[in-house]
Amino acid sequence: MNVLAVGVGGFFGALLRYLIGKEIPAPSGFPLGTLVINLLGGLFLSWFFTITVKRTNISPNLKLTIGTGFTGAFTTFSTFSVETLNLIKNDQIILACLYVVLSILGGIILALIGAKLAEYQSENHRRGVEK
Repeated sequence: MNVLAVGVGGFFGALLRYLIGKEIPAPSGFPLGTLVINLLGGLFLSWFFTITVKRTNISPNLKLTIGTGFTGAFTTFSTFSVETLNLIKNDQIILACLYVVLSILGGIILALIGAKLAEYQSENHRRGVEK
């Protein structure tokens, strides 16, 4: 059942990644689509795992489907690596450095925002239940 859960989530995550990637242009060869996808994925995964820790009634299979399958297929470190290498090969060193810095720092910052957002939502949910 775990493999099926990851596979179903992976199918939808990969499909969404492909569709979003096609819609976002790459100005001057800068891989903006992958950057946006990976930053959104970091924000979402951090939010999702934080919110599911706070709420114990979420199925483990749903966590696998969404966390590992969907988000794992939606985001992509391998594409980030290849696109960085391509920028370097095309003598776009400044763009390559910018891409790496934005990807890493942006990913960490958005993961922090996702966790804080989930904590805020959980606290408001708890307060609403206690009333």
